[in-house]
Amino acid sequence: MGVSNYLAVHYARSGWLRRLARGVYSRPHDELELYPSLIALESMHPGLHVGGKSALDWQGVRQYVNQEPRLRLYGHQSGKLPVWFRSRFPATYHRKQLFDEPENELLHVKRLNGEHTPLVSAPERAWLELLSEVGVRQPLSEARELAEFTHTMRARVLRELLVRCVSVKTVRLCLQLGREAQTPWAEKLDASSLPTGSDTPWVARTRDGLLVLPRSGRAAA
Repeated sequence: MGVSNYLAVHYARSGWLRRLARGVYSRPHDELELYPSLIALESMHPGLHVGGKSALDWQGVRQYVNQEPRLRLYGHQSGKLPVWFRSRFPATYHRKQLFDEPENELLHVKRLNGEHTPLVSAPERAWLELLSEVGVRQPLSEARELAEFTHTMRARVLRELLVRCVSVKTVRLCLQLGREAQTPWAEKLDASSLPTGSDTPWVARTRDGLLVLPRSGRAAA
């Protein structure tokens, strides 16, 4: 905005600006709003966007009416959310490179609603981001329930993402839960053209028990 570092420091010392962190200021009596704060974070964390369960929630894919209170943010680099942000907005940040993509050209991530809104995963990408966390931060039981609300997802978009997905677990789990929920998009996906890995079952111990994902067939837990 044409304000040099020297001038910003002068404004802060004079009480015309409030210093939140190095290079980050607000007007003295302004309350920080979520959308502009997220846009500011995007310039500090390459690839930062709202994803996973939060992106699904923001776009109406949820079991219940109430929104999840904790915001799920993802990016391509390791790091922590600054104190000025997380003290005002309950959120978690995770480094995640789920797809083979450049950090400045994220697949199916766009502004939520116009120029002055944050970057948010499309429902199809958010669904895969959520599935990638099953067994870590995401209960399988909840993912199964959410699968019932994914019927309107686009098979074409899911296929584009799955082809570039680097997580065999995520690909297999997507196919399995889609079949279990009898979603239209699952019927249109050809598993043989997707990176489902070898014939060996994918096995992991989760909070829900032992998760076994065969290359084809029904997931068990």
